[in-house]
Amino acid sequence: MSSADGSRTEGVEMAAARTLFTSASVEGATARLGRLALPGRAAFDTPNYTSVASRGAVPHLTPDNMTRHMSPGSTYMALEDSRRSQAVTTPMGNTAKSVTLFTSTGFRSLTIPGYVEATTLLRPDIVVPLADLFHISTTPPSKKLVRMVDRTEEWVDQFLEATAPEPSAARQSAVFAPVLAVEYPLQWAYLQHLAEDVLESLSGLALYDTQLLTDIIPNYASLRKLPRLSLDPPETPHEVLKQIALGVDVCVLPFINTVSDAGVAFTFTFPATSCSSASAPQPLGTNMWSEEHATALQPLRAGCKCYVCTTHHRAYLRHLLNAKEMLGWSLLQIHNHRVMDDFFEGVRAALRDGTFGVATERFAQLYVTAFPDGTGERPRARGHHFKSEYGQKQINKTTWVDVEATLAVQAETEA
Repeated sequence: MSSADGSRTEGVEMAAARTLFTSASVEGATARLGRLALPGRAAFDTPNYTSVASRGAVPHLTPDNMTRHMSPGSTYMALEDSRRSQAVTTPMGNTAKSVTLFTSTGFRSLTIPGYVEATTLLRPDIVVPLADLFHISTTPPSKKLVRMVDRTEEWVDQFLEATAPEPSAARQSAVFAPVLAVEYPLQWAYLQHLAEDVLESLSGLALYDTQLLTDIIPNYASLRKLPRLSLDPPETPHEVLKQIALGVDVCVLPFINTVSDAGVAFTFTFPATSCSSASAPQPLGTNMWSEEHATALQPLRAGCKCYVCTTHHRAYLRHLLNAKEMLGWSLLQIHNHRVMDDFFEGVRAALRDGTFGVATERFAQLYVTAFPDGTGERPRARGHHFKSEYGQKQINKTTWVDVEATLAVQAETEA
């Protein structure tokens, strides 16, 4: 198969998983262009990203606003902790037959049958089987790592067997096999099992360490055709570009919600455009709490076509944040998601033009490597903000005040 620009393409249709993924290789690069199509959904151009949900919805946004002002291709919800990403570390680790997770009613164990039941009821478009992930230490002994890989392989097989469709039917959800953040020599056999024994039941790979793609892509031709979902969360656009360069097709981006909560608006573009007078790297965003925006009538980002930048200005958004109006954070979410949409559109255009490598280097030169800190108060903390850790301090300020006690203290001070 050939693409419109003449680059070599490879497609794989997985009838058992009811999904279709086509990819176009880019000469001299591991990064690739692709399109992921799922039944009943619009085609999803890759590389791309997925928003992170809390309790099934993107924080600060209602479904009607998402439909009206945004165009997210997908939303990620973690069953192991539906309120946040990354999940809270549990007091107890996983067992041979279950994983321990944090629910709205406390910590509990989840078995494969329980997970199968949940996915059957929720019917997600894409599902990642249970994996034995790191607990407290990210550098456990080799014996522990081998056990993690063995458990994951067993759990994937059990999940595929329990969700196997009838001979004439298709799977309810596309299955993306988990690939642990474990050194390649310790899980090459598991990867070979995926490539040779259960490939027909898989629709993609979910990677907890994207660096492993440097071993997977050259060594497993059959896995090379599958779409790759990164569950290795990047913290900046620089890290997103690194993952795309490694061959990731879809990235999960929790930092969008975090930066919006901090009151910071994205200002970067890809490919990067710089001012000739700029002698220092430019910030990735602007702190909307800053006093300099009190009377600023400029859009959040010059040239941005999002609803916020075409309808409102910086002074209005700063007023909303200072007044603790929920609309302020909703507008930030709309803007920041649109900036990421434009970012990935620029990435795909650079891949088509063969300029991705040069554009990535230029981006690294023109932008700092971290987002600015928000200097104001975050929105009132909700479930996805709390980590439920031992000794955690109160996040929200107490709004109730003992008036009589306050007046008594004032009287004593005046006396």
